[in-house]
Formats: sequence, C-alpha cells, structure tokens
Amino acid sequence: MRGLESNKTKIRHRIFTEIARTAYEGSDISKEILRLPYKIIPGEVATYRDSIFLERAIVGERLRLAMGLPIRNVAEQVELNEGVDESAIAEKYYTPPLINVIKFACNKCPEKRVAVTDACQGCFEHPCLEVCPRKAISMVNGRSVIDEHLCVKCGRCVDACSYHAIVKQERPCAAVCGMGAIKTDSYGRAEIDQTKCVSCGQCLVSCPFAAIADKGQIYQTIMAIKSGTPVYAAIAPAFCGQFGTHMTYDKMRPAFKALGFTDLVEVSIGADICTLQEAQDFLREVPEEKPFMATSCCPAWTMMAKKLFPTLADNISMALTPMVLTGRMIKKDHPGCKVCFIGPCAAKKLEASRKEIRSDVDFVLTFEEVLGMFEAKEIDPAELPSDPMNEATADGRGFAVAGGVAQAVVNAAARLAPDREIKVAHANGLAECKKMLTLAKAGKYNGYLLEGMGCPGGCVAGAGTIAAVQYSTSEVKKAQDSTDAKCILESKYLHYLPLIEERDPQ
Repeated sequence: MRGLESNKTKIRHRIFTEIARTAYEGSDISKEILRLPYKIIPGEVATYRDSIFLERAIVGERLRLAMGLPIRNVAEQVELNEGVDESAIAEKYYTPPLINVIKFACNKCPEKRVAVTDACQGCFEHPCLEVCPRKAISMVNGRSVIDEHLCVKCGRCVDACSYHAIVKQERPCAAVCGMGAIKTDSYGRAEIDQTKCVSCGQCLVSCPFAAIADKGQIYQTIMAIKSGTPVYAAIAPAFCGQFGTHMTYDKMRPAFKALGFTDLVEVSIGADICTLQEAQDFLREVPEEKPFMATSCCPAWTMMAKKLFPTLADNISMALTPMVLTGRMIKKDHPGCKVCFIGPCAAKKLEASRKEIRSDVDFVLTFEEVLGMFEAKEIDPAELPSDPMNEATADGRGFAVAGGVAQAVVNAAARLAPDREIKVAHANGLAECKKMLTLAKAGKYNGYLLEGMGCPGGCVAGAGTIAAVQYSTSEVKKAQDSTDAKCILESKYLHYLPLIEERDPQ
C-alpha cells in the first residue's frame, strides 16, 4: 500500500539501498550479494516469517532481481551470485519476464472462497440460506456453514448478511490483475501467465507476502554514471510528492545531480509534444479515417488493447510516448549521452526494452528504486541549494493523473479547432479499460477520444510509487496550479515539434 511504511516496503527499500550503496562504493558485487542477506536479515531469529533461512533466501532472490537477473529454480543447484559479474555493467536491458513470483515466498492464498466468520449471529431470518442459489448453506449448531463443494462464489450471501459475517476472499494478486494473468501452479502457488501479463505491476503492489517483484537497473545506472558518460535523468510527471515534504520542486535538480546525474529534465515537456500530436491526429482522423482514437502514453493500457482487442489496434494513437519523446529531445541536444527515465511504472521498463526504443532510453528506474539511491548517498534535501527545473505546462504535468491526458488533448484541440467538440471517455485500471474497449468495439464510443490508464488513479498509483495516491494527486494539482503556461501552445519548447514526425512503429 502506497504511503504506508510496512514490513514489505522496508525490505524493498533496504534491497534498493544496499544495491545502490554497493555500486557507489565500488565493492565486489559478486561477494557482496552473498553477504547482503545476512546484513539485511541479521541475527539468529526470524523477524517476518517462520524461518530466518527462508527470509534470507527470499532476500537473495530479491537482490538478484534488483540486479536484473532471473530468479533461480529451487530444484536446481545455482549459486546466489551466478551471473552477477556479467550483469554488473554500464549497459544492460531488461529481459523477460519482468514481473516474477518468488515461489517459496508465496502464501498459496486460495483463489476464491466465501467463508463464514465468527461474527455470525445465528439469526432467526437466515437470509444467507434463503438467497443461496445452490443451497450450499446450512445451519449447524446455530451458525451458518458453507459447503465448499456446492458454493459457486456468487457472493449473494455476502450481500444478504446484516452482520457482514460472511466474506468473499480472493487471492490479492489475482484480484487486481485486469488481464487475468494470475493462475495457480500444481503446488497451489501463484504463477503469472506471461502471455497475458502486461507488466503493470499491480500484483506486485497487492501481494501482502512480498512474493512478487520486478527486475531493476539500479546497479547498471550507477555504473554508467561512474563511467564518465553524461547520464541525464528524465523524471515523469507523477514525481510530485513522491520523495517527502522536504524534497520540494526546486530541490529536485540538485538532488539528482548529487546522485551523479548530469542534469534532470521533466518528462512533462515530452507530454506536451505528445499532446499536440494526439490532438492533431484526432482532428484529422476521427471520424473520417477512424471511428475513435485511443491515447498511447500508458504501455500497460496499449499492450492490453493489442492483446485483447487486436482488431482495434489501428485506433490507438501512433504518437510517441512522453518518455520516448523526452529521451529523443535530450539526445538531440546532448549527443553521446545516456538517458534514465525515472517514473512510477513497471511497464515502462518493458517499453524501454523494445529494440526500437533502446536508442532513446537507456535505463528505467522507479521512484522507489531512486529513493534507495538517495538513501545510499545519504542525501538530505534540506542541505541542498535551490535550482528549479525546466518549465513544462500545466497540461503536461497533468498526465500523471487519471483523465489528465484526455484533458490535455481536448485543451490543445480547442485551440487548434475552436468549433470542434471532442467527446471523451476514460478508464483507469485494466479491468475498467477492458470494459471501455468492449463498448468501443460495439460502436458505443464512435467519435470519442478514449484515455486508458493501467493503474487505478493514473500514473500516481503506479507500482513504483512511494506516496499515497490521494496525496500525490493533490501535489500534481498544486504543481499544475503554480504553472504559468497552461497548454502546449504556450510551451517554451515548441522548437522540438519536428520530433513528432517520427512515429511509433507499434
């Protein structure tokens, strides 16, 4: 849960911090990765699970993933540091699968079940028994009892109980997966169907046993910084409020320079250019060439659309994403440099690993991973000078929240074609996005601009965020309100517009 310092987030932060510290100090990572499980889980008595050996084994797999390495097959003899030296380089791309289940950390949660709790009062009316369509409920010793063999998990008894004594449980990772990609292996453990997964990372966030983790590039990014090659950080609009109250807007650039980055650039500038491209495309193509147009900036949303609705793929905007546009802007101004996208999203890691994108974006780190870098370098925002970042528009910064992309496109279109009305529908969370596209396929959204966001709430709810969603949403709004330039046509960076002629090959 974002904004909550739980045991899970503490371990995650410790992993990222130790990997970053090892990279900055130049220690032998092959040796350090063998020592770190004992540093992170010290002593002789387990803190979080039944066995301290299990705790250290799980930390070991998390360390491997943070290095961009695959988790090990427990049925085979593979050393913890296997492949580490080959991964300790200044250039390494993500290899699938990006999202992984650490099997021996999985609690084997039941897929779905309806259960009667101790709150049952054995009431006279027995509405649970009366509404059950399969007669799966009976009264035993004055309490409701559910026959698991007859129950179809419809939940009608849950709704009928006045005491809320009946609960419907579902495996947390599966409950949030809008793609239905979580299944069960032969041992009852969670397993990801990679043919369905779009790497949104919501399962990672929702697993209370910290059994799901994604791969990282912290070590490789720091190696690139230490190599002397200029490395620019491109930070996503959702950064507002992510690094604590002391990391104010004017402290961000000095903070990232203290990490070793050459400079920090707002991806909101790329969002502005993306806005103009999508507005122009919509005005030209809908409805003459396409019945509707869908936004392109969220990779989880676009991957879902292409996997589940392939016949609608042509309706997805061909606009380059803000991440890619910003990367191209930076590399145009600074040939030979490297670009690290800093954002809220696990799916962006997958997007950047595509061959046609690799030349634009070299590394992708989440806010959570960067927090580990700040902690490793012991950076105190209060001691940093003030140095504001480049000025994006309010609409570009609004890409971080649900509805923000569509609003930016509408605002731009209103300037370009004042007499044209654009109807908008938007959905956030892949399950809702799926419903919206189902209606679009049926012709219900002809003439519309459709905005899809893979995470409920938008990018501020991404798997790599730190702050509570409501808080970051309000911080984004503050950033928008304090911005003088409101729309792309007021942007200071219109000279980058030729970049939009280079289309995404999809």
